[in-house]
Amino acid sequence: MSETVGEHLRAGGERLAWRRVAGASPTVVWLGGYRSDMTGTKAQALAEWAAASGRGFLRFDYFGHGDSSGDFRAGTITRWRQDALAVLDELVEGDVVLVGSSMGGWIACLAALARPERVAAVVLVAPAADFTEKLTCPDIPPEGLAALESEGVWLRRSEYGDPDPITRDLLEDGARWSIMGGEPIPIEVPVRILQGGRDDAVPWRHALELAQGLAGEDVAFTLIKDGDHRLSRPQDIARLIAAVAEV
Repeated sequence: MSETVGEHLRAGGERLAWRRVAGASPTVVWLGGYRSDMTGTKAQALAEWAAASGRGFLRFDYFGHGDSSGDFRAGTITRWRQDALAVLDELVEGDVVLVGSSMGGWIACLAALARPERVAAVVLVAPAADFTEKLTCPDIPPEGLAALESEGVWLRRSEYGDPDPITRDLLEDGARWSIMGGEPIPIEVPVRILQGGRDDAVPWRHALELAQGLAGEDVAFTLIKDGDHRLSRPQDIARLIAAVAEV
């Protein structure tokens, strides 16, 4: 597989690492999850599919993630949204299909709202829209609240490795970008959502609420009953590739 590797210089001297497969439009753009990087199983599988099928594909790491520069704890939804828009505006030509996983699902929706003329379709995997306000804040224990108050950060236990640093800035900033407030979400393009029934990070009802809130009619929600949050098994990857190929 031939993939171009590069870095995109951002304001303040920060660098976004990216990888690109040249191919036909619309270009598929991968938006990863919180603390994930562009070398994960799903992103790699999509890169290989794009190369084999002649489709354009771009993946990148947000500020503070993977091979990009920056202090992860200084990251916010505002910052990561800006990264995604910079990638769309400066690294990709023509229409795009946004593929967002977990937090990347929220970023994908925000990017689609900001650049509706560029986005041909959206594919979401366990989309964690509004996760700061709707999923994280309600589950903060008393000791977490105390840590946020005194130190500005709570180290939340993670089953995937080191604790997740949840900062006060992240939580306060996330509330600015809420899209699940009751009004229709004005995304009119085709949307495909894959959601695991055994997801312990994003409950399937949360993802279904997002699907129901989208203004467009061409929305398909697939519940994978035995699927977890990552949805990285071979059968899950096959479903993801099929969803991207469909749109």
